[in-house]
This record gives sequence, structure tokens and C-alpha cells, in this order.
Amino acid sequence: MSNIKPKIVFIDIDGTLVDDDGNIPLSAQEACKQARKNGHLLYLCTGRSKAEIYDSIWDVGFDGLIGAGGGYVEYGSDVLYHKKVTAEDVRHMVDFFNEHGIDFYLESNSALYASSNLQSHLERRIYGDIENDPVAREKKETKPHPFIAGLTYGEADLYKDDVNKVCFLESTVVPFERIKQEFEGKFEVIQCTVPVFGEGSGELMIPGIHKAIAIADLLEHLGMSREDTLAIGDGMNDAEMLEFCAVGIAMGNAKPGLKAIADDITGSVEEDGLYHSFVKYGLI
Repeated sequence: MSNIKPKIVFIDIDGTLVDDDGNIPLSAQEACKQARKNGHLLYLCTGRSKAEIYDSIWDVGFDGLIGAGGGYVEYGSDVLYHKKVTAEDVRHMVDFFNEHGIDFYLESNSALYASSNLQSHLERRIYGDIENDPVAREKKETKPHPFIAGLTYGEADLYKDDVNKVCFLESTVVPFERIKQEFEGKFEVIQCTVPVFGEGSGELMIPGIHKAIAIADLLEHLGMSREDTLAIGDGMNDAEMLEFCAVGIAMGNAKPGLKAIADDITGSVEEDGLYHSFVKYGLI
């Protein structure tokens, strides 16, 4: 190992490290542990905020986190930066979504705050009709989705002061384009990368934030070079990261647009894609 130069690897979570049920394949857990043993650095690089990085993910072992799509950067126990939405913009979002009956949640580092009808809407999307369908009800009871469990419900005041970004679910009434228009110039409004949220779902990001900018800032801070970087992801919010890093790998389940710009395409989560790419690039 001594003659191999350590690499720094940036790993997306949803659809890359974990499957749709939030589980990390054993092959990926092993690959990550072995790569770190071999002296490589592993960073989570995700649209999720810190409150959504569950213990089951941290337990695998990572050197740090780029969260909120690049708005929050932490290495070891130190925070490099945390970019937050202004109070005025938080108020604008909360009021607009509530007025139009759009279900959403605010991502902050302390918690994920759900709007009042979000839970029932999410349960319908993830489990099905739990009122009338015994299969759906059983799914909820026996295999509760970690995401639903990880949200904070019933918070009366949603005008929070530590918001990184906001996700909204598809609305039957208000099309995605109308929401995009509403926040033109204030937020980057992108399609959501979680399929179960619906085609018209999305995220409101602080402009000028994406994963590659955060990676560049982190590399500078760590004194590491871009030529030592690998990135692996599956969604269009991974595009800048895959283009920036020396090697950009798209998962087999990645969006076609991401596969088009990737240096390499590996298998899907179910096909142990992360593990195979770690072997191919000599990390393990």
C-alpha cells in the first residue's frame, strides 16, 4: 500500500450508496471499510442535510461530509462552512407552499421539519393506501422507511433560521414550472432526485451551490489535488461533481444525462456497482 498515493473519493448516498429502501448493500459497506484501511479518504457527498445522515450510514465509516448539495462541508469533527437560507426567503417559501397546499420539508442541520400534511402524503407514496390495503399497512409496520422516521412532525413554527434547502413533493394543482417561476432569481429550483416524490417534485437550493464547488473548497483546505479525486453518483445533482473529479463514475441506475458525461459506468446498487468500481480503480 505504501507506494499507492491516497485518493479522496466522493460518494453520493441515494441511488449510489443506498437502495430505494435506504439499505446499504454489504458489498458497499465492505468496499468502504477496506478502502479506508488502505489509506484512502471517503467523503459522503449528498443532497441530504446532516440530520438525514443516519447512524447506519456513519457506522460504515467516512472521513467527512459534503451535505445539502454542497451548502455544508464537514471534515472530521470540524465544519468548513454552512450556507443558510435568509429568514426572508424561508418565510416566502413556507407561506407560498402552505397557501397552495404543497407538501414540503425544510432541511436544517438540526432536523428535517415537515409541513402539516407531509406525513400522510409520503406514506401514500412509499407504502400505498395504508387505510384500506393490508399489504401497504404491513409494509409500514414491518419495514418502516428510515426517511419517514427521520422527519420531525407537528412543528408549529416553520420559520426556521438554519435552513439549508427545501424539498417539495409533487402537487396535483401547481406544476413544477409555476414553482420555478415563483422563486426565479432567488433559488435554484431543480427536479428532485428521489423518484418516489413524484415527477413534479423538486428542491429549492441557494444559488451558486453545488457539489463541485464544495469539493474544490475542501481540496484546497486539505491541501489535496484534483488529480487524486474520484466521484460516484446517479442523479443530475452529481453532474458537476463527476465532471470536476479526475474520475467520474455513474451508477448503472443513473440518469441518462449523467451517464453521458461520466468517465465510466458501473453496475446499479443491486449489482454491487460501488464495490466493483472500487476494485476497478484499485482502491481495494
